[in-house]
Amino acid sequence: MNAIEQQTSWANLVEALANNTTPLASEWTALFNPLRAGSRDDLMVVGQLGQTLDGRIATITGQSKYINGPAGLTHLHRLRAVVDAVVVGVGTAVADDPRLNVRLVTGKNPARVVIDPKARLRPDALVWTADGTRRIVIVADNATANTPPDVEVISIASHNGKLAPADILKALCANGIRRILIEGGADTVSRFMQAGCLDRLHVIVAPIIMGSGRPGFSLPAIEHMDQAVRIKMHSYPLEDEMLFDCDLSAQRVKLM
Repeated sequence: MNAIEQQTSWANLVEALANNTTPLASEWTALFNPLRAGSRDDLMVVGQLGQTLDGRIATITGQSKYINGPAGLTHLHRLRAVVDAVVVGVGTAVADDPRLNVRLVTGKNPARVVIDPKARLRPDALVWTADGTRRIVIVADNATANTPPDVEVISIASHNGKLAPADILKALCANGIRRILIEGGADTVSRFMQAGCLDRLHVIVAPIIMGSGRPGFSLPAIEHMDQAVRIKMHSYPLEDEMLFDCDLSAQRVKLM
């Protein structure tokens, strides 16, 4: 498939997913067709992590640009292009100041959502750029949002200073958002996974060994191997990187 055929095939698949119709046959059907809808309720929630061979997402100082190469970054933008909203925690928004838009592939920008319980993200953050895309901040019910006036504010009850993943997803669903990408950071993705709030997880592994740094997952310690989460998955090569598509539907809780 040449570049023009690949672009046309991708554009057709994006349109089919947006219209919730049967995706046309393409090289991406096996990977993206499972993202059409969730198996438990009206939501489809996919998490994404990019990490090294030894499971690191950043150096000990937090520097992470760029662990993944062009193919991995392109896949991330494809995920953004097929969801209603992309979600990050405030730690990622502060550290990386991401734009969270679609630049590398054909597709519409998803709504940009920041989980910010204490409303500490600056109003001039790039994620709040007024570009016609819907922007949402999720804060604790005792916090006052510190965002530009045209950013939507969702307040939900906090538990020990944290917002429960299930409550976040229910609030987004109530605001018309069904297909959701939990993009980062590692703590946020791990919390959604631990809470049984992910249908799929895409892990892109780069051929890099750091030897130290911040881990890709932050989950409670286990004592025995039978306590570990064993996952159904498929792998897909992305040039010199490897994508692991993990099916977490068996542990996904019903939210509505």
